[in-house]
Amino acid sequence: MLVLLRPGTPEPTAHDVITRLRMAGLAVFRTDHEGRARIAAIGDLSALDWKDVESWPGVESASKLGRPFKLASRAFHPQDTIISVGRASIGSDQLVIMAGPCSIEGEAQAFTIAESVAKSGATVLRGGAYKPRTSPYAFQGLGEEGLKIMRRAADAHGLAVVSEVMDTAQVPLLSRYADILQIGARNMQNYSLLHAVGHTEKPIMLKRGLSSTIEEWLMSAEHIMAQGNLQVMLCERGIRTFETYTRNTLDLNAVPVVKELSHLPVIVDPSHGVGIRDKVAPMARASVAAGADGLIIEVHHDPDHALSDGPQSLYPDQFEELVGQIRTIASVVGRRV
Repeated sequence: MLVLLRPGTPEPTAHDVITRLRMAGLAVFRTDHEGRARIAAIGDLSALDWKDVESWPGVESASKLGRPFKLASRAFHPQDTIISVGRASIGSDQLVIMAGPCSIEGEAQAFTIAESVAKSGATVLRGGAYKPRTSPYAFQGLGEEGLKIMRRAADAHGLAVVSEVMDTAQVPLLSRYADILQIGARNMQNYSLLHAVGHTEKPIMLKRGLSSTIEEWLMSAEHIMAQGNLQVMLCERGIRTFETYTRNTLDLNAVPVVKELSHLPVIVDPSHGVGIRDKVAPMARASVAAGADGLIIEVHHDPDHALSDGPQSLYPDQFEELVGQIRTIASVVGRRV
């Protein structure tokens, strides 16, 4: 149920409406838009008479929230959500660039790449300490030591940190070191993990599953938000189709579609979307033109010897050139880097 209060409704009256809804056993969330409180009441509505709700003091209307994703929808929250992390304002007119290696391999590597991407215009350092790999024999990450290295490298160059959390047991640990917790594509429907990060106060970057529809993706965001954490950003990273030339098929259609359906920021990951170094830049440029709020790009100073995802990692000079191109495109579509 979406309950709209009349403009100028006093706070004690708004509080009374929220209390009544909670007493009916509903989970209640509030946002404000254009001087009007908008209240989402979620749960079993059978105990409520809708006409009775509309007669409560301060209530202008009560209507059904039509989308299955209630809190992620623009019906509940019409304005864009903006998530502030360090120097990044994700979802604003700032186009946020996150960059770094697929995996943290050591101190020298992390500091070298952090310095490079920061100079080129990145505001968030990406890097994996726990790596979900297809092969159990591939490099699995440095664990907590990798997180410590990444944190030091990011702090030395004024960057925030985004890193992937793999399971519920890792949530407290990742929360100590990372500013943004990433849910990987393979875990998009790991509901225990979604609920766990929903109880944190950390912004969450939710990657789209390999074969997930847009609605399934948004419903996964809803699982996080329903636990109370509304700081969710969505990441399009390519889906699995019949095409095998590229690693995945980067679905840029999803960017304007999701921006219409939801108020959540949308990040695009062209590195995983294509998996081929010389295809990353054109897809990054296209992502900005499509309306993405940010990019997450893999960068490595020695990709031929990277322990993971070397073939899709940009050299630092390629990344610097790409950021310059992105600045030009961003200015055309009303964004800034």
